Amino acid sequence: MSAIEYFYSSHSAYAYIGSARLLAIAKAAGRRIAHRPMDLREVVAATGPGATNSRTPQRRAYFSGREIQRWAQFRGVALAPGWPRHHDNDIALPNCVLIAAQEQGLDVDTLAHAMLQAHWRDDADLADAATLTDIARGVGLAPDPLLEDAHTRAVQAIYRANTDEAIRRSVFGSPAYFVDGDMFYGQDHLEMLERALREPFATGWPAA
Repeated sequence: MSAIEYFYSSHSAYAYIGSARLLAIAKAAGRRIAHRPMDLREVVAATGPGATNSRTPQRRAYFSGREIQRWAQFRGVALAPGWPRHHDNDIALPNCVLIAAQEQGLDVDTLAHAMLQAHWRDDADLADAATLTDIARGVGLAPDPLLEDAHTRAVQAIYRANTDEAIRRSVFGSPAYFVDGDMFYGQDHLEMLERALREPFATGWPAA
């Protein structure tokens, strides 16, 4: 069976909120998750409404505020009070650490969840190598090979390819999941994804 393709960023609020549910769905369906960490800021600028900060204050207050709070409560996910202090820091290093873990055949599912949780629950700075070291060790992984490989041309090329692929396939935010080529955008569509793993949705618009 094909893998669930998972386009996201290591600092994404909604990827965090849906992370445990995604892992549970994949496990129950016997499907592997193919992680595709991407440069979310570049993707949103290319396929979304422009840079995230170009949203009106009203939309930011709703989608980056109240909706996060409600969905976290709905999914039983813990959040630190307030916006993460380090959220605007560079996202390339943690995303590339995740790619390195996948390339090394390690448990990237658990590592990705730990990163997302550390950022949103514990206010961790994912751009800090020492923080990433602690997160990796916390899930039983050796951090040094991951951090070293994150800077290699091979891993950087995969990160570039993931970002380009997301733009090509009209991904416009994080998280986006693909089941057999069919995109489900947002963790609020995980139940639809779960259904698609059992029974694919019909393609095309119904006849008038």
